[in-house]
Amino acid sequence: MRSRHVNELRPDYPVRTERLLLRPLATDDVDALLAYRSRPEVCRYVPFEPMDRDLIADRLAGPWARTELTEEGQSLTLGAVLADTGRLIGDVVLFWHSSHHRGGEIGYVFNPDFAGRGYATEAASAVLRLGFEDLGLHRIVARLDERNEASARVARRLGLRQEARLVDNEIFKGEWSTELQFAMLADEWARK
Repeated sequence: MRSRHVNELRPDYPVRTERLLLRPLATDDVDALLAYRSRPEVCRYVPFEPMDRDLIADRLAGPWARTELTEEGQSLTLGAVLADTGRLIGDVVLFWHSSHHRGGEIGYVFNPDFAGRGYATEAASAVLRLGFEDLGLHRIVARLDERNEASARVARRLGLRQEARLVDNEIFKGEWSTELQFAMLADEWARK
């Protein structure tokens, strides 16, 4: 299957799923983001340390302010909001790594108070749809620390295939980390 040429992603917001609304993050999301991005257990296996209010505000004014993808190297971070209450419970990101190879990556971080209900899978699935169907990506990956079992379960529920297990491939937060790499192709997405 050959999808259309990658050029840009300008979603109509909010992006709706069964129970969630995905939308750009806003300056009044600081407290909701702080509620989970400041927690050491949330940040243990992700590539950032616990965040404080100032850092979150800086990110909201900087990289998280993006609402579209217009060239490779950019990322789009969207807040996952409960449709029935309007409460922000997590965020998902789509990285556009290569226009030539039509490659991207997804990531997801959710408030553990809402764990075990399928919200991360639901939100990440919507981001896969944006990447494959709207941006025209050929391949989307998810990379994670092997010890992050909850994140690996999400990747598997999404239908991503585990392609690699890189043993002690990098020093991560002061210790060797084994990385799992998952991926999906556009034609696999189309068959879901």
